[in-house]
Amino acid sequence: MFKLNSSHIIASALLLGSHSAFAAVEQKDVVKNYADLAYAVFDDASITAKQLQTSVDALIKSPSQQTLEQARKAWLASRVPYQQSETFRFGNAIVDDWEGQLNAWPLDEGLIDYVAKGYHFELGNEGAQANIIANKSIQVGTDKIDASKITPELLANLNELAGSEANVATGYHAIEFLLWGQDLQGTQAGAGDRPYTDYVVGKDCTNGNCDRRAQYLEAATQLLVQDLEWMKAQWAAEGKDNYRSELLSQPAEDGIRKMMFGMGSLSLGELAGERMKVALEANSTEDEHDCFSDNTHNSHFYNEQGIYNVFNGSYTRVDGSVVKGASIKDLVAEKDAAAAKQIAEQFDATRNQVHTLVDSAEKDNQHFDQLIASNNKVGNELVNASINALVKQTEAIEKAAALIGITSLSPDNADHEF
Repeated sequence: MFKLNSSHIIASALLLGSHSAFAAVEQKDVVKNYADLAYAVFDDASITAKQLQTSVDALIKSPSQQTLEQARKAWLASRVPYQQSETFRFGNAIVDDWEGQLNAWPLDEGLIDYVAKGYHFELGNEGAQANIIANKSIQVGTDKIDASKITPELLANLNELAGSEANVATGYHAIEFLLWGQDLQGTQAGAGDRPYTDYVVGKDCTNGNCDRRAQYLEAATQLLVQDLEWMKAQWAAEGKDNYRSELLSQPAEDGIRKMMFGMGSLSLGELAGERMKVALEANSTEDEHDCFSDNTHNSHFYNEQGIYNVFNGSYTRVDGSVVKGASIKDLVAEKDAAAAKQIAEQFDATRNQVHTLVDSAEKDNQHFDQLIASNNKVGNELVNASINALVKQTEAIEKAAALIGITSLSPDNADHEF
């Protein structure tokens, strides 16, 4: 019988150790894991949207303060995975072209329902006071639209009515408005406070048209679920002619570039620029992201978490399970371990800084709309510190890209100067 002696064992161990130490991370494996992360995030967004739909159905069936609060909680929960999906927008046109029907903002809420007198809307917007809920026929310019039956199809057709991006008829923020109503507190404490009686059909209905308001909320939620199911299918591994198969059939370097561009563009132009800088410089609650619910701190943080997920190749699902695989961080570490450590530390620092907005809201009851007030010096500094951290993170993303051979990344800055 052949026996391994000690020299054979040592040699075998050295050979295995050598193979393990030098096993290269393949770019194609990083892109595949990216697609796995996207599927998991959109699957979670779909799951939580269906839970929102169940809560909305309960509110419509039995309007009460309790069912309204449950629907609001379900909406807040649905934002957690969705906001982590936004890093997949930039670089993937199929996501970016689709996103406007789900997450467009700010919106002129007078398009949808009753509003306070003298509310601010986009100048020249012909649909800003259309009030779909109150009117079965809508006149916009020379066009007359039959809105007698509020359906998902009608709402999709009314989105960006008359070419105005402020005419948001669909998506998370339309639903948010229907659950909270306008936030009339300005930069003071407090969110929207729509009464549950806005959904009580009959003599106890407040603000009129409770039946149509319920139809609108039901249709908008149904459309949200349909849209998320469609996008989930685009990233499914079993799909043959979906976007995932198209992405994985392309050169892996193209996929890595999409990943890096998406991370950098969300970090810089969108989150630091459109979602923080614009609101801060104008001291404008109208430019706050989740403005009706005062959930903007979480919305910002989970955008940042989404960027962090892609860099690290890991996503924690709503059920607590973790999707993890080959990452950009791994690719960078193979080229320069010290640089990878520094870049990872910047990601940690940025995520921690953006989380201070969450701490401000949850511990100090100072929400984003209060932080951006012109007379809130400490709040302004907190938001500015988050903007600066996101700029530094974008610089780290560009450095990482250069190390792995992705040159001239040029993340979208949305025409902002930093």
